[in-house]
Formats: sequence, C-alpha cells, structure tokens
Amino acid sequence: MLKERDAVIRRFLQITDAVIIAAAFVSAYYIRKFFHVIYPFDIFRDIQVVQPYIFPITDYMSFVVITLPVWLVSLKVSGVYKSIRTKRLNRITLDLTKAAAFAVIISGTFTFLFKIEYISRLLFAIFAFLAFCMLMAEKWFIVILVGYIRKKGYNYRQLLIVGTGERARNFIELVDKHPEWGFRITGLVSGDRSETGRKLSGSSVIGTLEDMPRILHQGSVDEVVFLIPRAWLDKVQNSIAVCELEGVKTSFALDFFDVKISRYVQTELEGIPFISLEPAIGREWQLFLKRMFDVLFSASAILLLTPLFVVTAFLIKLTSVGPALFRQKRVGRNGRQFTLYKFRSMHQDAQERLTELERLNVSSGPVFKIRNDPRITPLGRILRKLSIDELPQLINVFMGHMSIVGPRPPLPYEVEKYEPWQRRRLSMRPGLTCLWQVNGRNKIKFDQWMRLDLQYIDNWSLWLDFKIFLKTIPVTVLGIGAQ
Repeated sequence: MLKERDAVIRRFLQITDAVIIAAAFVSAYYIRKFFHVIYPFDIFRDIQVVQPYIFPITDYMSFVVITLPVWLVSLKVSGVYKSIRTKRLNRITLDLTKAAAFAVIISGTFTFLFKIEYISRLLFAIFAFLAFCMLMAEKWFIVILVGYIRKKGYNYRQLLIVGTGERARNFIELVDKHPEWGFRITGLVSGDRSETGRKLSGSSVIGTLEDMPRILHQGSVDEVVFLIPRAWLDKVQNSIAVCELEGVKTSFALDFFDVKISRYVQTELEGIPFISLEPAIGREWQLFLKRMFDVLFSASAILLLTPLFVVTAFLIKLTSVGPALFRQKRVGRNGRQFTLYKFRSMHQDAQERLTELERLNVSSGPVFKIRNDPRITPLGRILRKLSIDELPQLINVFMGHMSIVGPRPPLPYEVEKYEPWQRRRLSMRPGLTCLWQVNGRNKIKFDQWMRLDLQYIDNWSLWLDFKIFLKTIPVTVLGIGAQ
C-alpha cells in the first residue's frame, strides 16, 4: 500500500536534495567570495586583514559534478530515504548527520588525494555546513508540514477492513500507532450479521459481505483491505468482484483471485504481504507527473486568463441578475463530493424550472439535456459555445478536485442512478476534457459516453492525455458538440 507511493516520494526528494546541495555550494561560494579572513589577534602587531583570491564560479563546476553524487549516495546509504512516511524527526536527524559525515569524509579525501588546491578549506567547510543545515531544514519542514496537514484532516486514505479476527485487530492497532501514514479506518465488514455494531480496537463493524455495495455507495472508501482467515476464501469472491467492478483499490493478505479488469500489484506493510487489485491506471510515478502537470498548467492558465475572467464576470453581471460564478456539487474520485465552479450561463431561476422541462429531455440515462434550453442567457450561449463557462474549473484542477484530462464529474443524483459497471468511471480523478469531449460531446448517447470513459481508464497513459489535450483545442475553438 505504501511501497509505490514511497518510491515516487523518494525520487522527488532525491531531485529536491540535488537542487539543495547545488544551491548550498553556490551560496557557499558567494559567502566565501565576500568573506574577509581575520587572522588571530596579536597584541604586538595590528590585526592583519587579507582578502583571499577566489576563482570564477564556473571553475568549480567539476567539483560540484563530483561532490553531488557523493552526497546523494551518502544520503541513500545512510537510510535517509528509507521508510519516509514512518520516520520520526530524531531518526531523520541521526541519519542525515551520518550522511553528511560520510559525504564530508569522502569529498575531503578526494580533494586531498587529487590535490584540488582551488577548493579552500574555508569554502569546503561553509559548503558542508550549509548543505547539512539546508537538507535538515527541508526534511523537518516536510515532516512537520505533513503532520500538520494530517492533523487538520487532509491527505489521508479511508480504509474499509474486511475481517474481524486477530489479524484485523493487529492491523488496526498498527495503523493507530502510525497516524503519520495517513490512514483512517472507515469500519469493518464481518461474515456474521450478529457482529454488526461490535467494536474492534475502536473501529465498528458496519455490515457484512452482502452489504459491501451499500457501504461503498454510502461512504467514501479509497481502499478495501481483506484480512480474513482461509475459511473465508470461498465467501469473498463476490466482494472482490464488487470492488473491482466499481474501481475501488483492493488489498488482501491472501492468494490470487480470478480478476478480469484490475492489475495485480504486490505490496508490503511492516512485513505483511499484500496483493493489490488496482484499477487499470498507470504507475504512481506517472500519476505523480500527471498531477504536477495539472498544478503547473492550471496555475499558469489562471494567471494568464485573469483579464478574461474579470471581463466575463463583468459581462455576466451586466446582462443578467445573479452571481457571476455558478457553484454546484459534483462527485469526484471514489465518490468524494466537491464544489465545482463555472461561469453562470443560465438565468438565476434555472434550477426551479427544471421540473417543468424534464419532459423535453433528449438525453438517455440519468443526464438531463434539452435542445434550445430557455434557461440559458444570450451571453451564456456564447460562453458555452466557446467553453468559456468551464474555465473556472481550472481552480478545481489546482485544488486537486479535478485534472486537466479525465472523465467529466457527474452530479450526485446521476451517480445514484448508475449501473454497477458505470461506477468504475469514478475510480479516476475527473477532468476538464476526455474522450467524450473530443468525440462529439452532447451528440453521444449516455451508454457510449460511459464506455468511452472506461476505455480511457483502461488504456490510460501520459501519451493518451497529451493526445486528448491537443484534440480538445480545435473542438473547443470550433464549439463542436457544445450546447
């Protein structure tokens, strides 16, 4: 459960540390350049002040190329990147101190043996001190920040435990001992209905295996963990199929099962082996890059489009009564609800008029669409045609509710009417655009729309996102399929 995420975090920290070490050397160079060495005070003569000579910084690049991998290897060997989520500050400090000592000894020995005379002892000492302090500050900041975020109730994963035996108890106690892991137990599932309501290490039994669909629908569950005896092996196949069908990640300390959609991933937590059945979505590092692109692109787009946002909001207020922004509850990844932002393109009483217009619905499934909707304002038709009304969703992307590319976020009442196989589209973060967007949008029937979203999830890659993103540009400019 933690191994894949730790691998991504470890790579990110290694890159960050490389930048910090390089920055420490640059800082040390300029400190050294303007530092006046004062020789020991002698009462029999004046204080002697010398401004030592220092080479241009470009002459030191060979030393940086050598010392940078030495520091990174020392950090890795000393265990600084090991079990990142489970370490305490005192252990991090000890490991970092060992790493710095190794790096200084190895770099110093190298400098002495090869007689690199232009690296003065003072420059070397300043660089080592700055590198240690900056790395320590970075590690402490990350640990304190993550701890603070989790205390505030963010950055956690909600687990549903299947099993009520000793193994389940031990697992819950292990999670309780390590709040820094960011796990919360939603509840337990039993094979015996008479156990409903029973407490196990502070967590309640909230249903049986037969109740799994209801439990997944009613609450937000990021992962289902099976901790069951072998006697249950013939009982849990249907429960695993339910999780797989709905796109919920599943982990179990058991043998393989017959699955058709998800992919197997072997993981480990404190020596407990698991086999995870993940929806057919990319590796953690790919998803990490996807999220980084979302943050950078949305932040840049918001800054660049601020004048358009201001003008659009002014025109909406000028041409119709009501707020410029329209807020609406939508369903995101794994059933989490969030507030979606759009520029208002309808009259203020649009929701009240919905009932009288339901008979004109031309869309199949739970989606509501009508031709020439009288609730849309004249300006709103232009905004919709050019997809300008969707631009405030860049805020949702930046906040992490949505992605640039992904299945469109549905309304809660639409999700309630989904068939089980359609719910799997909730296994990925919703987006501004997807295959539905570039294949006709409102011209596509509901079932075809759902199958396109599942096709996207099952074949996801960074390259697919890139192609959809490029195809979205002409579709948006030409207003293809927009209503």
